[in-house]
Amino acid sequence: MSQHPLSKKFAGYPRLNPLGVGRNISAADLVDKVFLAYNGGRLREAAHLLTEKMLPNNGCIGLSLTGALTPAGLGKSCLIPLMKAGFIDWIVSTGANLYHDLHFGLDMHLHSGSPFLDDVQLHSEGVIRIYDVLFDYNVLLDTDAFVREVIQGPEFQRPMGTDEFHYLLGRFVAERGRRLGLNDSSVLATAYECGIPIFTSSPGDSSIGMNVAAMALRGSRLTFDTLRDVNQTAGIVYDAKATGLISSVFILGGGSPKNFVLQTEPQIQEVMGIPEKGHDYFLQCTDARPDTGGLSGATPAEAVSWGKVDPDKLPDSVVCYTDCTISLPLLSAYMLSRAKPRKLKRLYDRRDAIFEAVRSRYLETGTISKVTTSRKVAKRSSSVGLKRAK
Repeated sequence: MSQHPLSKKFAGYPRLNPLGVGRNISAADLVDKVFLAYNGGRLREAAHLLTEKMLPNNGCIGLSLTGALTPAGLGKSCLIPLMKAGFIDWIVSTGANLYHDLHFGLDMHLHSGSPFLDDVQLHSEGVIRIYDVLFDYNVLLDTDAFVREVIQGPEFQRPMGTDEFHYLLGRFVAERGRRLGLNDSSVLATAYECGIPIFTSSPGDSSIGMNVAAMALRGSRLTFDTLRDVNQTAGIVYDAKATGLISSVFILGGGSPKNFVLQTEPQIQEVMGIPEKGHDYFLQCTDARPDTGGLSGATPAEAVSWGKVDPDKLPDSVVCYTDCTISLPLLSAYMLSRAKPRKLKRLYDRRDAIFEAVRSRYLETGTISKVTTSRKVAKRSSSVGLKRAK
């Protein structure tokens, strides 16, 4: 049978021939066989990027987390299974997501409601609303009380990185969960148990930070060492690259955590002067537009210009313009169905060694005035070439 003349023209593109949706179709098959175009197609590409390139060969995956995802239950439903499967190695989160995660870890009640309720009436009745999630005002008060009680302990009376703070806090959440008979309810507790470091790029911008600030007025010596966070996260990426692993970023939403997980490469290249090419793989699920100029909507192509993403890997980058409450459950189901669990890296257990390795490498580059990055060398060579061409 002769080949159709159009087949050569479209040889690199699969035929769009969807499966009929049946009552027993799995989430993974739905993504593979039905999500074929537009942002459905991008979600399918995201699923394939995760399972075929980011997860294999023990690749290091950093997750950034913004938006009110944990109060919507996505910490318990999606993030915890991914963490326990070894699919997330380190996290940068808003403090708010970690604060609301505590409600689940302390067995407090949140309810599915409506976004169209009377907020004046809710306020008078002591009800808090996050769009269509409802809970009693006492949930906040009781969570605040737990945080304040915990951070009065002697182990908290010193400066520390936010990863160490969250590790210690997660230990207390895990202990409380065991007493309450809870299983897999808290991202913080799971991170403690799995040795997954969690950072917050703006530690004062949440109710956790607010309680830490209040306790400082009562003499608490707890402060956040954000400079350690910057170098520690850069160290995680440097450690992955130096040991032959790929480094990937999985970005849910945008905001400050997106930049914090991506700026690790400019910190290595531009500031420390250590030759590097950028993160290997970039995946973002967002509803932010790129044309407003904000970081949340900035594309991976723009990130290449900053050295955040390896330019050679740009064709593999995926941006899926979809609400994370839709994309994350589908991607989680896909990953858990299509990929085998991985051994936990337990990066937190090696935090001091990781920090010391990047510090030593930085000091080897010489004084700040002598540092010359590989990108600067390439730029200078290019400039010389242009002058000669003239």
